[in-house]
Formats: sequence, structure tokens, C-alpha cells
Amino acid sequence: MRKRHTAAWVACTAAALVAVSGCGTESARTAVKAVDKADQAMAALTRATDRTERLGSAEVRMTTDTGTSGPISMKGTYSWGHGYAFDVEMDTKAANMQAMNHSPTTHVLFVDGVYYYDVDRFTSGPYQGKDWIRIDGSVLFGKKGAEALSGDNGSPSASMKGLRYAKDVQDLGTQTVNGKHTTHYRGVIDSAHMGKLKDVYGEGSPMSKATGAESIVMDVWVGSDDLPVRLKEKIGVMTISMDFDKFGRTATVQTPPAGRVADLTDMIKEQRSRQG
Repeated sequence: MRKRHTAAWVACTAAALVAVSGCGTESARTAVKAVDKADQAMAALTRATDRTERLGSAEVRMTTDTGTSGPISMKGTYSWGHGYAFDVEMDTKAANMQAMNHSPTTHVLFVDGVYYYDVDRFTSGPYQGKDWIRIDGSVLFGKKGAEALSGDNGSPSASMKGLRYAKDVQDLGTQTVNGKHTTHYRGVIDSAHMGKLKDVYGEGSPMSKATGAESIVMDVWVGSDDLPVRLKEKIGVMTISMDFDKFGRTATVQTPPAGRVADLTDMIKEQRSRQG
């Protein structure tokens, strides 16, 4: 009899503790639903990431706002699968490149970690006759950061992979984006879970010093076909937004003929070192 009373007392006490802690039946159901919703969000994002990675390229409209000036718009093809590359037209005035290019847009290529800009032909000096400039990615991201972006690590699908390690992934509900029915997801990737991108945006990196980034807040709008319609990354004061218009197979982005290219990498590095 005493054992029965003891067992009953333990059971009642446990029940009381559960009730007091706010984990009663209704609260437990709410907690389970929250876990289920988070799992569903991660499953949806995993499907979108895997499908994006397989397709290999997209026609994209993109804006980059560094937080120090107005947004810079770009439009063109982004490719991945055999190394991240892009071929876009960029707003010349927004990028402050009017001194080098009198066209309203500037043709920009990114291949094997190097940026190429189509500019007005040099009429004199050591670069006379050349109409492209070349700048190695290490100028912007540092040597380690540039190495981290090698391969496909800078691609949209690589960014989306980072959400697998994000904290507090949220399903923010449905929204119509570019005429498409989408579900909006958000996650925060802290510096400890950035993976290779830590060398690009993490503490101590050139981009972290420029943007004050301590984490990446990522928003993704996924369509009914399990493909992203919009991807937005908040990195310190910098915001990158990308709208996907059309997906396709991996595209080849060709570099300009070497004889037309002026390499300004060392000159810009020297200027930056003098500026501190």
C-alpha cells in the first residue's frame, strides 16, 4: 500500500511540475507543432537547394547595397556546377565607373575568382588599346576569402546550403513575388556556422571590416516548383538581393582575349596598402 501511495505521489508531483513549467498538454502540442513546422521548413529549403544546385545556371536580376551608397543593379547569367561564374550588365553610374566607361551599363564577367570590366579603350599609357580591366577577387576578399569562393562556393545554391546550419529558421508564410506564389523562409547564420564563407565574411576578414558583419541573415522565397524566386542576404550593413527569372543548364562564361585586358590588381592593392 505504501508503495502504491509513493508511486502515486511521484506521478502527481511530476504532473504538477509539468503543469507549473507551462508544459501541459496544450503547451506540449504547441511545442510539437513548432518543431514540425521548423522541420517542414528545413525540408522545403533542402529540396530547393538540391534542385537549384542540379540545374546549374539562372537568369538573374540582382542589387547590391553596400550601406555606404545607393544600390548597384546587375542583370545577366549566373552559372555554377563547373565553378561559379557570371556574365552581367551593371549600372555604370551606380557603381561610380563613369570615369572609365561612358556607356550607361558596364559588361562585367566573373571567372575563376577574377572580375573583368568592359571599359572605354585606353588611348595612351601602358594600357593603350586595351578595353577590359582585370581585378583579382583577393583585392576585395583577401587571399583566404578569395580561395574560399573558389569552385562553386560563391553560387546561389552554396548560399542556400548555409541555411542548413542556420539558427531559428522561420516559415514567414506565403507571398506573391514577381507574379509567383511563394513561401518566405528566413534563417540566421552566425560566424561559427558560416563554413568556408567565414573567410569571406567572418570576423577579421576584409568584408567584415567593411560591412561590420557578424552573421548572415538570409531570406528565401521558394516557389511551388521547389526553386527560389528571390534570395536576399543581409551581411552587416550590406544587402544583396537576387531575383531568379529562369533556370537552365550550366553556362560557359568566357574571359576576354588576353591582349585586350589591363590587369589592375597590383595597382589597386598598392593603393589600398598606402591608404591603410
